[in-house]
This record gives sequence, C-alpha cells and structure tokens, in this order.
Amino acid sequence: MPYTPDLDRLLTPGARFADEHRGYVIEAHAVDDIVLPTGQVVGCDPLVCPESDPFTVTVPPGRHRARAWVAVVLADGAEVDRRVAALELVVVDDEPTVRWEPALVGDQDPARLGADDYFGYGVDAGTGTLADVAALRVLEDWDYERVEEVFIPATIPAEPVPGLITAVLDETTGANVVTVSSGWGDGCYGTWIGRAADGRVTSFVTDFMVVPDDPAPR
Repeated sequence: MPYTPDLDRLLTPGARFADEHRGYVIEAHAVDDIVLPTGQVVGCDPLVCPESDPFTVTVPPGRHRARAWVAVVLADGAEVDRRVAALELVVVDDEPTVRWEPALVGDQDPARLGADDYFGYGVDAGTGTLADVAALRVLEDWDYERVEEVFIPATIPAEPVPGLITAVLDETTGANVVTVSSGWGDGCYGTWIGRAADGRVTSFVTDFMVVPDDPAPR
C-alpha cells in the first residue's frame, strides 16, 4: 500500500511521539488565513517552484483558516528544538475527517505507487506552503531581491512556528502566501486531503515527516 501518515494522531494537540534519541509533543498554532481567489490549491516550496501545478481537487474560493502543527522536540524532558510537523489548510471545520486521500497533480495515479511510496513536492529552500495558484503566479514574476526581502528576512521567526511568514501578493484579490519551515529542511513532502462522511473536503495537510511513525510508548 502507498504510504499514508497517521494524520488523525499527528493532528492532535498534545500527541506524543518518541524515537531512540528524543521525544516530541505536538502543538497546534493558528496561522494567517489563506485566501484562495480561484480555489485551486498548490503545495510547493514557493521560493524555488512557484510555478508548480495545482492539485486536481479544488475547494470553494474564499478565505480559509490554516494551522501549523509544531513538534516540540524534547531531550531529558526539556525543549531543545521545534519543527513544523504539518501545515493544514482548513476547508470544513464543522465535520470530522473520516478518511484521507493523497492530493494529486496532473495525471498522478496512486495505483502506480509501490509499497511505502507517495507523491510529494520537492523542497530546496527549507520552506513549504499551501496557496492559491493565483498568488503563486504573481510570485513567479518577482525578482530574487524582492523574494529575499519578503520571505528571507535577516531574522526568520523561530517560535512558536518556525519560518512563519505571510505576504499578500495580489492586493486586488487578497491572494497571499503563508510559509513555514519544512520540518527538518529540504526533502520531498506529501500532501493529503481529508474528507467528511458526506465526501466534502475538510482540509489539505502537508506532512513534513518530523515525528516517527510509532507514537511514544505509554
């Protein structure tokens, strides 16, 4: 079966995980709403690939809440680091998510995936986002100096959400880009779509693969 993270557990405030070196406690932090003028959602590293194609599943245009799920890293019971474990774009918040499916781009087909494989986007600047295609098309036209000034300031936020920066890229529609640091850094990260019992999309979640697959022993 293709890889699917245990998002029900990951997206739980206070959830605990552990590996042989350290422990992790999950915190939920509201971040700025994500404005989607077209409802076409893109998951990407916006500093490197703003031209990325949108997911095939769309959502109602408008302003949607978002959360960063942060893993507080513990050693000997004390916080030594914090990493963004997941970024969530909330579409429907009044119905529970009953199932998860991979967010697909183009002609991607999960049936072609091998065991433990997944579709994801590449990160080369340590940054991830879930944004509207319209906002990212504006970003495509920015020169590097402007990108650096807005998204790579001298002091990048470290807490409570590492790398959290929000910028409105289209003043007419309000389309914006909300960035967070991508887990441990560069890599390939998958996004999953949650659905309610009636089939409605509840959220898009990018898993930055910070916590181990197994929860902390009780």
